[in-house]
Amino acid sequence: MATARDAGHLSPLISILLTLPLLAVLTLGFVYPVAKLVGLSFADGGSSYFRIWDDPLYLNILFDTVITAATVTSFCLALGYPVAFAMASLRAKAALAVAACVFVPLWTSVLIRSYAWILLLQRNGPINGFLRDQGLLDEPLKLLYTHGAVVLGMIHVLLPFAILPIFSTLKTLPPDYRRAAANLGANPAQVFLRIILPLSLPGVFAGGLLCFVLALGFYITPALLGGPGSMLMATLIGQQTTVLLDWPFAAALSTVLLAVTLLIVFLFRKALSLNKGFHSVR
Repeated sequence: MATARDAGHLSPLISILLTLPLLAVLTLGFVYPVAKLVGLSFADGGSSYFRIWDDPLYLNILFDTVITAATVTSFCLALGYPVAFAMASLRAKAALAVAACVFVPLWTSVLIRSYAWILLLQRNGPINGFLRDQGLLDEPLKLLYTHGAVVLGMIHVLLPFAILPIFSTLKTLPPDYRRAAANLGANPAQVFLRIILPLSLPGVFAGGLLCFVLALGFYITPALLGGPGSMLMATLIGQQTTVLLDWPFAAALSTVLLAVTLLIVFLFRKALSLNKGFHSVR
């Protein structure tokens, strides 16, 4: 009869058999589609890549997409960290109420949340109506179909994805660290800056990475809230596939976006791994 100790020492054959389902899912769900995508991008002999490089419009859209994703990620982390800190610090009932406010938006469709912003930001919407009632405006502001509306809508959708990883990291920090630092004469600000913040960087990295990657491929919110001057890569790719039916060029755009995403993630991971706080929780 096998014991618990024997279970930790499986033969190589059994280990391979146990990983085969995962490898099959990974191959069919990721490796094969990406390989087909890259192959489709070369269906025209690779001229699509030269088209991207030669036309500044596509490079500008790629640059704007990366900047927008970085902006959204920064706001999500700045707004999400205090919420995650409160969830980890409050007592059970209060923390549960805050957690409910975080989870409830995840139960609502992104499409519905984007349409809600359309109602709020339109010329006759509540925001412009309130400003006119207060005498602050003579004419309604153009809030909808702007780049700011896209950023605002994306922050609303992605904020929970920044809060939850940070909260999970903060929740695992032993309270003895705070008490020990306080006994050594550290004030609350020093405890946060020297103990809590460095140790929570893995959660910040995970939340920031998740928000950044999701923001790079966002389609619904930019398509609904953005105007002609706020086109992102996902919107451009959708236009090429559904309107112009230029599949090789859309595949090339997708491949370039994937390559840029992997490069930025690698650089971000490399830079953060040099921080002592990242290694201190391993």
